[in-house]
Amino acid sequence: MDSPGKTAVITGAGTGIGKAVALALLHQGYRVALAGRRPEPLQQVVADCGLSPDRVLAVATDVADPDSVKALFARVAQSFGRLDLLFNNAGVGAPAIPLEDLTYAQWKNVVDINLTGVFLCTQEAFRLMKSQTPRGGRIINNGSISAHAPRPNSAPYTSTKHAVTGLTKATSLDGRKYDIACGQIDIGNAATDMAARMATGVPQANGQIAIEPLMDVAHVANAVVHMASLPLDANVQFMTVMATRMPFVGRG
Repeated sequence: MDSPGKTAVITGAGTGIGKAVALALLHQGYRVALAGRRPEPLQQVVADCGLSPDRVLAVATDVADPDSVKALFARVAQSFGRLDLLFNNAGVGAPAIPLEDLTYAQWKNVVDINLTGVFLCTQEAFRLMKSQTPRGGRIINNGSISAHAPRPNSAPYTSTKHAVTGLTKATSLDGRKYDIACGQIDIGNAATDMAARMATGVPQANGQIAIEPLMDVAHVANAVVHMASLPLDANVQFMTVMATRMPFVGRG
């Protein structure tokens, strides 16, 4: 499964799922561009990988800013010469407050990062992948369990993750003529800082507070590596990887 010479861009790469996937791909032989808003966590990933600096590139990026995204992919083209994999992972949520109390700014921030950011990165990836030799590549979107079922008080996050599913399908269709494959991984309760609250209890659809099981984030990284390892004539269109006992099936 080693992939020497292949290149990847990972958004939200400084922490959590993005960091785990970045390290897994680096140890599979990929050259990886780490994208995130804060440079310090990105540099920590560079230090943690313990690999040659010509294999890893840290680029402070705001995926909601078209100019910042263009600059990221220009750096990738200049440094690595091609792009084989984009993992659209960056995402945020809004405060878990009643829908009617959300502000426009809170709604817009989630939409800008979780949906528009995925589109902007996908657009730049298309431009690189369709023009390089050999042509093509793979895009994997982080959809989340929330692409299927909401949690209470999660309208912005749930809406964007459902929209990512539509964008995944459109990308998969529009990428065919360029040998670009696109799939989506829907993740439930990976043990990261973002999901740590699950271990202390979170609201359920019936109004109760319940502790939810977590799984090792390494399982997510391994799943992404598997999706990325396929030849471009095969594709995992949708994959769900989740803590087995989390209350997803039958939620609500």
